[in-house]
This record gives sequence, structure tokens and C-alpha cells, in this order.
Amino acid sequence: MSDIILRLTSISKRFGPTVTADDLSLEVRRGEFFTFLGPSGAGKSTVLRMVAGLEQPDTGRIEIDGREVSGVPPWSRNLGMMFQQYAIFPHMSVAENVGYGLKVRGVPVVAREARVKEMLHLVGLAGTEGKNASLLSGGEQQRVTLARALAPEPKMLLLDEPLSALDERMRRAMQEELKRVHAETGTTFLYVTHDQEEALTMSDRIAILDRGRCAQCDEPETLYRRPRSTFVARFFRGCNVLEISDLSCTGGSGRFRIAGFEVSGVPLGDQRTLGSHVAIRAEDVAIGPLAAGAACQLPGVLESVTYRGTVLDYVLCLSDGQRLTATMTRRIALALGSTIPVGIESQNVILLED
Repeated sequence: MSDIILRLTSISKRFGPTVTADDLSLEVRRGEFFTFLGPSGAGKSTVLRMVAGLEQPDTGRIEIDGREVSGVPPWSRNLGMMFQQYAIFPHMSVAENVGYGLKVRGVPVVAREARVKEMLHLVGLAGTEGKNASLLSGGEQQRVTLARALAPEPKMLLLDEPLSALDERMRRAMQEELKRVHAETGTTFLYVTHDQEEALTMSDRIAILDRGRCAQCDEPETLYRRPRSTFVARFFRGCNVLEISDLSCTGGSGRFRIAGFEVSGVPLGDQRTLGSHVAIRAEDVAIGPLAAGAACQLPGVLESVTYRGTVLDYVLCLSDGQRLTATMTRRIALALGSTIPVGIESQNVILLED
């Protein structure tokens, strides 16, 4: 059995002048929690709908478990689906909701009831079989939807921003719940979200989409710490993208200037080409007394300090007008408008493709 359960090969899709998939090629591994991440309009939901069979690509191939599925209707693809709306049947009990797909497939009553109990235990709703599903809380309804989607043992579970309607506390709880259910079932999850924290928290790998193209596909930590392009770097909050000049590369490292100050010994990484920008995570920028001893020190004017609960963001303006943010876990006594040293270490600078 192949390790690849889903293969997209050069798929394209347009709705009039709007491009939602542009020569997109990706592979999803069996049992993986794979997430499509990107801003609104990037094409995430359309790609998911094409995998489900609710839309057809204009060009390209979609293979599920080695089978090309062009022309295969959604109900014949053996996929489970969860959407933003709970899609609860209000006239049915919890058990009837969870067992609906099994009933449609003609599963015998005894086997159906056993599977419903198994799924409700899996999602933490054991004992709720007889309750009216529409009277449950939002989080409980989402668990019912999850149980219903998994009951027929689908090849993959497709999830289109299923947590967006929940409040923050419930959303975080459901993130942990989805991770646990994924680990326990081994089902391949194909997830769509625009929430970067949600994607980083749950995913094995993430594909960041930009106008129907894959800007980068990597493990969460790699995307966060080593973005390849300015688009990916700017997508993740807390990442400074700065323009550089006089770039030269020698022996696997780069040398350039930021705001007139030289930075050398920067690792080249695996970028295919190099542009005129670098990325520096805000937590990797040292300021004031903390900048002492940094490989590169340059002056910056402190413009603002924003308290964000667990951290504080210090925004500084460099001599060439560029701004960067330093994120600290504690407050530093610095006066607004003062010129202070900004410290940067070479290993924390990421050369980007433009």
C-alpha cells in the first residue's frame, strides 16, 4: 500500500477572472494531519471541495489512494466532511445524527448501534445517545459532527474551518480534541484554516497557499522558523521582513547591509534564489542592554510598546525608515523616542526569495 493517500497533480481552477488553484501539485501521506493555510481567497476551500468532488478542476489530476477520481461523485469517494456549520439534524437524537451515514449505507442496526457508541465514546459524549442534538452546546454539536463524519471509517476526513464559529476557549479545547482523535484513529485529516496558530498547533505538515499556488509546504516549525519567501514570512505574525542591500554570498553564507550596517555569516539555507529581503523573528531581536555583545548592533528609535499579556512588543524605527518589532517576555525601562541599540545574531537571519 502506497504511503501517499492523496496526490494533486497540476490542478487549476478558475471562477471567471478569479484563480483559486494555479498549477497546484501536492502529496498527502497516509495518516497525516495535513493543513491548507492561507489568507481569504487563497483557494484553500476550493481545493478541499475539489478533493471532495463538490467542484471539478479545470485541468490536472486528483488521485485518492492511487485512483484518479475525475467524474467520481462525492458519495463514492469514501470521504468524511466537517464544515464551519455544525450541520446537525435538529429533529434527530445524538445517536441518530452519528449513525445517519451508516444507515444510508445500509449497515445493520446492531452493528450501527455499536459503531455509534464507539464513536461517542471516542469524542467524549458517551451516554448522550438519546438527547436532542440541537439542544447541545456548540462544542458538543461539533463533537457530534466529528463522530458522524468518522463513523463510516472514511479514507480521509476533510475539515473546512470547523472551529471558526467557536469562542476562543472552546476552540482551543477542540484543537486538542481533534489532535487526540487523529492520533487514536490514524485517519488522514485534510484541514483548512486561515488561523496560523491553529495550523501550527495541530498539523504534521502545512501547505501555505497564495492565490492558488503553494508558497511553501513544510512541517510547522520549519515554516515558522525558516520561511522561504517574503509572502510566507509576512504571513506569520511576529516576523520582521527587512530590505537589504549589497548582498554577496561566499562559501555557504551571505553578507549584506541593513540600514547601512553590515551583517555577515548568515546561512544561505535551501532557497532556490535570493532576493532583496531577510526575515528575523521578533523574539530573536535584542534591544537596549540586552543587545550588548550581539554580532550586529545598529541604532533604532523606540516608537511604541504594546502589552500583549504574556509578551510585550517594542516597535523601533531604523535609520533608513524601516521598522522592526522586538518581542520580550518582560518590560524593559526604555523611553519612547530614545535611540537604543538593536542586536541581531547572524544565525537568526533568514535570507528570502522575493
